[in-house]
Amino acid sequence: MNRVFSKIFMWLCVGLAVTFGVAYVVATNENMVYNLFGGGKYIIVWLLELVVAVVLAVRIRKMNYLTSVILYLLYSGLTGLTLSSIFILYDIMSIVWVFAITAGILLVFGIIGFVTNIDLTKIGIYLLMGVLAILVASLINIFIGSETFNLILCIIGIVVFIGYIAYDVQVIKKNLYGIDDENKLAIYGAFELYLDFINIFLDLLRLFGDSRD
Repeated sequence: MNRVFSKIFMWLCVGLAVTFGVAYVVATNENMVYNLFGGGKYIIVWLLELVVAVVLAVRIRKMNYLTSVILYLLYSGLTGLTLSSIFILYDIMSIVWVFAITAGILLVFGIIGFVTNIDLTKIGIYLLMGVLAILVASLINIFIGSETFNLILCIIGIVVFIGYIAYDVQVIKKNLYGIDDENKLAIYGAFELYLDFINIFLDLLRLFGDSRD
């Protein structure tokens, strides 16, 4: 069990390193920024990122190990492209502190999900409903443009994805029994926790991040 979770967190760290490495490199290269955010290329990258995420979410348990690794790293890189703007909009130390806080949250609630005897699978449907509600409300707020509403959505998003951390860890733990390929489970677990991490990080950054001068 410990071996599998070690692999999960190893792949999680690799994915995050790829994401923030790509984001930083792009943000510090003027030509890359211009090419990415000019001419609608950003929308294409975002759509490709969404497609890869859906494929991973739906097929990751059925695809072979190498394919899952390639798609996971591809998704991490594409996310880095779309997140490169944070290094332009926010102070670097603010990003570092929010990253550290998010890592702490992941660790604490990951441990809670691992050790608790409460069956968290029962709250899965409510967490999914929360995510869908956030998506719908975010689309509505595009037209409303309310900063207060956006802050409320950020707070709700943090709560929902904190719940997902504990939920995902418990689901991974249950999947360890009867496992046929621990390497595939490691990629699956890393991908699930990666999504939780990125969503919490972005919401915290919107709430507490210091804008660059």
